[in-house]
Amino acid sequence: MSDYSEYQHLRISVDDVGVATVAIPVVGSVGRRQAEIHREISTIWTRLGEDRAVRSILVTGEGDEFYVSADLHGVKAIPGMSKEDTFDLLQRMAKEGVDIVYKMVELDKPIVAAINGKAAGGGLAVALLADISIAADDAELVDPHVAMGLAAGDHAAMIWPLLCGMAKAKLYLLTSDPVSGAEAERIGLVSLARPAGEVVPTARRYAERLAEGAPFAIRYTKKALNQWLRLGGVAAMDYSNALELLNFFGSELRDAVARGTGDPSVGS
Repeated sequence: MSDYSEYQHLRISVDDVGVATVAIPVVGSVGRRQAEIHREISTIWTRLGEDRAVRSILVTGEGDEFYVSADLHGVKAIPGMSKEDTFDLLQRMAKEGVDIVYKMVELDKPIVAAINGKAAGGGLAVALLADISIAADDAELVDPHVAMGLAAGDHAAMIWPLLCGMAKAKLYLLTSDPVSGAEAERIGLVSLARPAGEVVPTARRYAERLAEGAPFAIRYTKKALNQWLRLGGVAAMDYSNALELLNFFGSELRDAVARGTGDPSVGS
């Protein structure tokens, strides 16, 4: 039996077919809880890859959101920190963010995301980096970086142009406007959009189908397709991350905190 007891926040189970379900709790605005969940998300992919009982992964949220890891509540203390403390904090945050992206890309087992609600920041990375993404029609997908006074780092410059094209990527990343699940399907940002009650069952059917399929044919196909994501990482991700970190030492984040903008919960 697979043992994931070291994860205190994520709920992880593996069924007889080999589908590992990863349920992400509602994060809330408590900084420590945000940090702990972010850390667990950054390590779970390697752990699932090592579990020989796991053949596919279904990741979803609990409550009314998928995973919202980026809002002003989580960063409002940063403008008041010393440069040294800010630097130390950002090194950890940046490493975990990179681990979320690259560990999902490197994991050869298929990942299906059931995007049951709001996804932002690292949550949006998890949603869009899944191999098959099923979103609720009314789910809200938003990259809040620019509204928070930060360059859109993490996964955005790496994967958005590949999924929905440069024009749509610029439209949504430069404005931080939210995208509904239905619109995300229309522009190619997610695989499918479904009514809210059908999201998890549809995603689970795909996860089971992949778990029961030819494992190496599926894994090798994923590895080959993900070469495009690796190229995107080389071309844009590290560069965008560096620019995002630079913004933390400027005035625009402080101004956004003062205005109270950049909170995906209010659709900024």
